[in-house]
Amino acid sequence: MINLETPKKFELLVSQAHQVAVEVFRANSRKYDRAEHTYPKELDMLAAVLDGMRESGSLDGAGVATVGGGDGASAAAASDGSANRNGTNMASLLGLIELCWGDVGLLLTMPRQGLGQAAIAAVADDEQLRRFGGKWAAMAITEPEVGSDSASIRTTAKLDGDEYVLNGEKIFVTSGERAELVVVWATLDPSMGRPAIKSFVVERDNPGLKLDRLEHKLGIRASDTANFVLDNCRVPKENLLGSPEIEAKRGFSGVMQTFDNTRPMVAGMAIGVARACLQRTREVLEDAGLAIDYGAPPHAQSAAVSEFISMESDWEAARLLTLQAVWMADNRKPNSLQASMAKAKAGRTATDIALRCVALCGSVGYGEGELLEKWARDVKILDIFEGTQQIQLLIVARQLLQKTSAELK
Repeated sequence: MINLETPKKFELLVSQAHQVAVEVFRANSRKYDRAEHTYPKELDMLAAVLDGMRESGSLDGAGVATVGGGDGASAAAASDGSANRNGTNMASLLGLIELCWGDVGLLLTMPRQGLGQAAIAAVADDEQLRRFGGKWAAMAITEPEVGSDSASIRTTAKLDGDEYVLNGEKIFVTSGERAELVVVWATLDPSMGRPAIKSFVVERDNPGLKLDRLEHKLGIRASDTANFVLDNCRVPKENLLGSPEIEAKRGFSGVMQTFDNTRPMVAGMAIGVARACLQRTREVLEDAGLAIDYGAPPHAQSAAVSEFISMESDWEAARLLTLQAVWMADNRKPNSLQASMAKAKAGRTATDIALRCVALCGSVGYGEGELLEKWARDVKILDIFEGTQQIQLLIVARQLLQKTSAELK
């Protein structure tokens, strides 16, 4: 059974992540929100500290909070025969919640991690893990005419001798300009549909990977979002992640396993932002003389307090769903359904909470003197990327009704 208390072995990790959130992320949050596309140099020092902690072994057993879900994907989680295992997925989630309480944009631009590492962890072989593990890896999936339907990817990969030649266009690549690697999703044969979709690791300085532009965004402005053109981009055939064979029955499953690992992490980001909103709103309400009494029913308290309690209960539901999804991953249980449920619930709930908190706090919440208005802008992306709200609900419906993508669109 899942234990809802923070595992003792992760208490130090959570404490350190919270310290980083306070001293580094919160301290620079507004600065890099205003200075969009400016690299936060403060993160280099933080990355160096984390590297030193890894080398010294002080993080052994606790993992490191990463966007991609730690060092282990669900398929790679070790089985030690115990009834309950909390591994790197749980460690990463707990750390991410704390860091995103600080600033989600700065978290997304942390060096030497990124969503691409989840794809590498999910399907890479041992040799690829040695080559690419620990590097800053972005993930390029979305295309101008292919958003949530990843199976319709048009970027092509053709084998030419010992190299694959990639051609196409990728948009909305988080940390695309700053990353060392970009994991590009492409099709080996457009006529074969889903099974032909594979992922390829492309070095950021590859001359065939051309930066087209950086996006100006509503939120997470500290994080760069790049658009790329792949023009006869040649990569070694050893950079294809997973099997090069097109397997009709399971060819797409290895690639999609990436989402089983990253969606709960995105849910955790949303939970962290929403917690920040709730904590600041509680302070504003209490300063206004509106004490929250959990011993009294909500309807017996002021409308503002009643709404706050309602938001807290929604937040707790999202948190529990997310804990369940990562616990299942660490214990080698299929979690596709739970990952989508957590992502859908947390993304929608956090967005709703942020906007309601802004409204409850009035002018305090709307002005730039507070971070509430920034959190309301930042949080929306967490309801969109890694699969939109609507796509998550569609995935949940398919699994519950046991329908294929062709049967339920």
